Amino acid sequence: MTSTGSGPSRREAPGRRVLPRPMAALAEQRQRAMVSRPPLALAWRQLRKHRVALIGGVILIILYTMSLFGDFIAPYSLDYTDRERFFHPPTLPRVVDAEGRWHLRPFVYRTELVDPGLRKYRIVTDRTYPLDVFVRGEPHRLFWIFPTTLHLFGVDPAARLFLMGTDQFGRDLFTRILYGSRISLIIGVLAVGITIPIGLLYGGIAGYYGGRVDNIMMRLVEVIIAFPGFYLFLTLSAVLPTDVGCATRFYLIVIILSFLGWTGFSRLIRGFVLSLKEREFVLAAKAIGLDDLRIIIRHILPNTSSLVIVVATLSIPGAILGESGLSFIGFGIREPCASWGNLLTAGANLPNLAQSPWLLLPGVFIILAVVAYNFLGDGLRDAFDPRLRSS
Repeated sequence: MTSTGSGPSRREAPGRRVLPRPMAALAEQRQRAMVSRPPLALAWRQLRKHRVALIGGVILIILYTMSLFGDFIAPYSLDYTDRERFFHPPTLPRVVDAEGRWHLRPFVYRTELVDPGLRKYRIVTDRTYPLDVFVRGEPHRLFWIFPTTLHLFGVDPAARLFLMGTDQFGRDLFTRILYGSRISLIIGVLAVGITIPIGLLYGGIAGYYGGRVDNIMMRLVEVIIAFPGFYLFLTLSAVLPTDVGCATRFYLIVIILSFLGWTGFSRLIRGFVLSLKEREFVLAAKAIGLDDLRIIIRHILPNTSSLVIVVATLSIPGAILGESGLSFIGFGIREPCASWGNLLTAGANLPNLAQSPWLLLPGVFIILAVVAYNFLGDGLRDAFDPRLRSS
């Protein structure tokens, strides 16, 4: 006898949740879309959820934009010196004057040195000097090419606009930080730009061939890693004449940092390639007769792109700190050129630092850039790891 009850025609398995048909179809469609997306799109989707990494990326965009347009943003030129305003405190624009009246345009007052020993300045409130935009000032070259005297902002020459104060020679610290960012920020990118191709090719060859080739190549890497890099810079500082150009010192620092940095990266790539060379796509490339170098460059190394991106973003802060430390102790970039490292030397003197704490501001920019790169590197590491991707 057949039952004609109105109960469900199929029973649910215990402990298993059965989705309604519209929800199941939506989940299946979402899963299919995830599979069909390219890896970069999936990585970007995951990175957008990493708020701290996005903040780090925005900070780096701002820093590099300021570096690129440094000549235009800076109110003065790199070699501008005001002998009457050494160790001048920061001059910030204001909108309320000494009598309590509000002004629509920000302005500054001029200052006078009243005590050179104690570095005391008196604010003269007899006249306001409005802050102007797109003003004519010290000549410079925009993007290192176009000569111009146009600056983003400035005040009348009777007053001075020192947003971050001045150093012991009366040079605007904000201007020198902008110019110094070109060396401190770009040196890391150039060093990594040399390190990654060498490490990729060297580590790829060692991991692909293995055996005796791998053994010999890795022993050479260990010898280079054991070489004390600090003494290279000591030798560089002793051999080079004192009047050598800043560009020469800059490129030599990049070469030494690259020489010391590619070895560790090549070992990472070597281990990655060891796990890839037995994959099906590599065996298929061998089966159709492709030569080894083409297999390494065209099929194996592109699959290390996620590792390369993460290592690059985490290696650039090391190069920034390396250059800053070398310039601070006198083995890197020297005067009259500016880098964040040699700008900190003025604050190495304790009396100067006690009376002029704004001399530590270049160190704030170093910390900001390094922390931003680390935040971005952590986010990229999570974004390119398939195990950490959420649906």
